Amino acid sequence: MGVFVAALLNAAPAVAQAQAPQQQAADVTIDSINMEMKNKIDVIRKRLDSFRNRIQSDTQDDARLAELRVQAEEIVAEMRAASDAMKTRVEQIQARLTSLGDPPKEGQPPEAPAVVEERNRLLNERSELNLIVDDAGSLSNSATQIANTITNLRRTLFTQTLFRHTELTGELFSDAGKAFVVEVRNFGATFGSWIGFVWKFKKLQLLGAIALSIAAGMLFLSGGYRLFGRFIRRNGQETPSYIRRLSVAFWSTVIQTMSLAAFLLASFLFLDGFNVLRADVSPIVATFFGFVWFVYFVWKLTYGVLAPGEPEWRLVRITNRGARLLTVAVLAMAIVNGLDYLLGAISEALNSPLVLTIVKTLFASVIIGLILIAISFVKPRLVEGEDPDGPGHQWPRFFPLLLRLMGGLLILSVLTGYVGLARFASTQIVLTGAVLVLIYVGLLSGKAISKQGAFTDTSAGRRLAERFKFNEVALDQAGLVAGLGIYAFALLFGIPLILLTWGFQIADIEAWIYRFFTEIRIGNISISIVGILGGVLLFGAGFVLTRWVQKWIDGNVLARSQVDLGVRNSVKTGIGYLGVGLAVLVGVSAAGIDLSSFALVASALSVGIGFGLQNIVSNFVSGLILLVERPFKVGDHVVTGATEGIVKRISVRATEIETFRKQSIIVPNSDLINSPVGNWTHRNKIGRSEVPVSVSVHADPQKVMDILLELVDQVPEVLRNPEPHVEFLSFGPSSLNFELRFHLADMGDGLRIRNDLRIAILKRFREEGIEIPFPQQEIVLHRGRPILPEEGDRRGGA
Repeated sequence: MGVFVAALLNAAPAVAQAQAPQQQAADVTIDSINMEMKNKIDVIRKRLDSFRNRIQSDTQDDARLAELRVQAEEIVAEMRAASDAMKTRVEQIQARLTSLGDPPKEGQPPEAPAVVEERNRLLNERSELNLIVDDAGSLSNSATQIANTITNLRRTLFTQTLFRHTELTGELFSDAGKAFVVEVRNFGATFGSWIGFVWKFKKLQLLGAIALSIAAGMLFLSGGYRLFGRFIRRNGQETPSYIRRLSVAFWSTVIQTMSLAAFLLASFLFLDGFNVLRADVSPIVATFFGFVWFVYFVWKLTYGVLAPGEPEWRLVRITNRGARLLTVAVLAMAIVNGLDYLLGAISEALNSPLVLTIVKTLFASVIIGLILIAISFVKPRLVEGEDPDGPGHQWPRFFPLLLRLMGGLLILSVLTGYVGLARFASTQIVLTGAVLVLIYVGLLSGKAISKQGAFTDTSAGRRLAERFKFNEVALDQAGLVAGLGIYAFALLFGIPLILLTWGFQIADIEAWIYRFFTEIRIGNISISIVGILGGVLLFGAGFVLTRWVQKWIDGNVLARSQVDLGVRNSVKTGIGYLGVGLAVLVGVSAAGIDLSSFALVASALSVGIGFGLQNIVSNFVSGLILLVERPFKVGDHVVTGATEGIVKRISVRATEIETFRKQSIIVPNSDLINSPVGNWTHRNKIGRSEVPVSVSVHADPQKVMDILLELVDQVPEVLRNPEPHVEFLSFGPSSLNFELRFHLADMGDGLRIRNDLRIAILKRFREEGIEIPFPQQEIVLHRGRPILPEEGDRRGGA
């Protein structure tokens, strides 16, 4: 609503010399907006009054208080957005009033009537907006106070429930026994009357709900097995890999428990939707479904980790006997803890005395404490290399002491009268412990599958390699993505369950998730993950569309027009940069990022560009010049400095030149703009080639020239215009030097043709008896007079 109001207010006219009909239409629009905001504020004020009344009546209902707090926070956000929109309009009005100036003082010439009317209208609108902003601010403060009050009430309620003290006396147990007898009688009567009523008057609805529930359950289970069956089946391998064991334990627990949860939820919704459930029976059925799911979840997780009957699939090194005992103990604790909540829901639905619920929780907590103490005496540990059917060893050091300490504290809490604390602690030990184990197994599974080379050996990796021809690097990257996905899934599946067990309501979790994905505030900056993901998706779509347009234009329009390769490359590059730029703008706008907030960053970047980034900017601008001016293009034979080769790619930063030795040289574009560049194929590929020839000084020069022209005329690639010719260059020390010059339509063929011509010339010269001399040097030895002995002695002494 705030964005809608801001858009309308920003569209209001602010020009003093506007026409009268336009002013009247603008006034009507602004008045209607202000009236709408006033009505909205009145409605929210009434909602806040009703919130206060409902808080007083629902002080013991934590779920209801959580919903009220979420609604109060929504009002705060809505009023904040409306206030921001109104403040923006007030700032615009103030800027317009400043531009109009102050009214003339006494003795000064009067203003134009249009200016006076404009100033009065703006002043009235500003006063009205200030009142609306004040009301919105006060409502926002009131909603914030209500939210804080609800938080304090929930905290107090949780503390009271957790630390409520109960005196354990014989009278307490006696009253609980009598209440239990009455509750059993009431439970039988309630369910009997309900079943009789449903069977008599709602038989078709009941059968329809059961049939639809079974169909939904079969759909979920069959779909889960069809999609994820290979991840949860134990196919009888004798020695499954560690990744395989982790995958089966994690995914079998998650998929099967989620399928059961979907089946139970669908059953409850069908029964409730067909009006089969009664008000006093509905919470009991819902709790029973939750009990079934909880026990099934703990059993599947325990079976997946401990694998009592299949030691080769076990994730921990324990004996077979230890696996069976631990499975029975954990499952027993889950059943006892679940029955505690189920019987408590029955007592609450039947309005049984509170002492009965206290005694039920007391027995449940004591039983769980005794089971923990009993587990500490089990000897399940298996040393590597031992037989799984052996007796086993004791727990590692301090672990038995920890189990006995937890069990003793549970029993001590019950004996001292803190039954609520004992119930909360037992729930955390069973449910939170199970969820933490599941998260840990999921993290281990993600870590194992993301190791380098591990994903290649999995069935999913082999499928990708066979179907999509993934190489080893691609499979390794896919394994990394799969590992990160398992991390995220394990945390997103487990953390909400832990929060629910710690007393948080579904409304709290939904509000946190919504706030996390839509609004993360860091100071005055608001970040929306949903907006960022939307922006990324739009950018990706724009990028893919740009690549498709590039390919289509290059392959259909330019190719059919017989445009040369350089023009095609320039057009393709320009479309690419234009499309990516537009995709970036669309993505940034969709992400909700205000580009005006980057003004300071842009100013800092401009300073950086002026000093440290000037070379990058110079290369960028030079690249644009090269693409537009096209002094050379892709495929041209160029020479710049010591680099000679074929242009392979021109980007906005650098140009890639491939030498004739297949070496890629990356030349910055600014060097190509500021330095001389020789282009052998700038206008066309016509070029002159030369073959130097040296013959003996005794050869006939005219005959040599005729032979060379005869041989070059036999080459079809040599152009006849300009015609080939031979130059008698010079007299060498031991040879006559000639040079055969001819032109080719394609300079790229020059090396091959020159090579063929040299072979033909050599063969013809041999046939004609014309020698090709080699450099000769004459060494002249001068014999002098002999050296006398005394002269030799003098030289030796010297």
